[in-house]
Amino acid sequence: MKNPMLEAVSLVLEKLLFISKFKFFSSGAPGEDKAGNTLYEINSFLRGDVLEVPRTHLTHYGIYLGDNRVAHMMPDILLALTDDRGLTQKVVSNKRLILGVICRVASIRVDTVEDFAYGAEILVNHLDRSLKKKALLNEEVAQRAEKLLGITPYSLLWNNCEHFVTYCRFGTAISPQADKFCENVKIIIRDQRSVLASAVLGLASIVCLGLASYTTLPAIFIPFCLWMAG
Repeated sequence: MKNPMLEAVSLVLEKLLFISKFKFFSSGAPGEDKAGNTLYEINSFLRGDVLEVPRTHLTHYGIYLGDNRVAHMMPDILLALTDDRGLTQKVVSNKRLILGVICRVASIRVDTVEDFAYGAEILVNHLDRSLKKKALLNEEVAQRAEKLLGITPYSLLWNNCEHFVTYCRFGTAISPQADKFCENVKIIIRDQRSVLASAVLGLASIVCLGLASYTTLPAIFIPFCLWMAG
């Protein structure tokens, strides 16, 4: 007979491993340890093309506007702190990006192809094939992107760089990446072992922190909600 405690601990470790391997945002910002010296064939890009930069788990998207300019959505905490365009127009660092994701503030901005991709491979119009949708005319795509330039609310699931690009390219804002993440969350919720794991963690918090409303209520309601959702 399996030990319920060991099974619950195993499940928690499994979920933590899943989370650690999953990047929760499309990182288009340069990392401190990457070199941005890759040469791109800019002349092969057409105004209105969708440029895609694949990362380990997710992809960052932008719309090519011509003249080595790419419009793309980037979370940036500085937008909430200052109106100084001299500061906010600089390439967004990873720290600015992560804090922007947390605070849900972003902008649709224009960067060079090099700053947009930062050394990564660029795919062109790959969404056309993967989504099997008919794209709008390239000029209309570019004009849609230009009209949306500026500060915008940000959401990993409801308003990210992929939503921006698909709206410009196809007229409908969708994000297959966000949909896939939601499906993974559903799988976790529907796994009845999650109920056991949350109950064990709830009891552990009560034992460690004492019997109080901030420990007891979550210990009761989280397993109950998971049970009902499953």
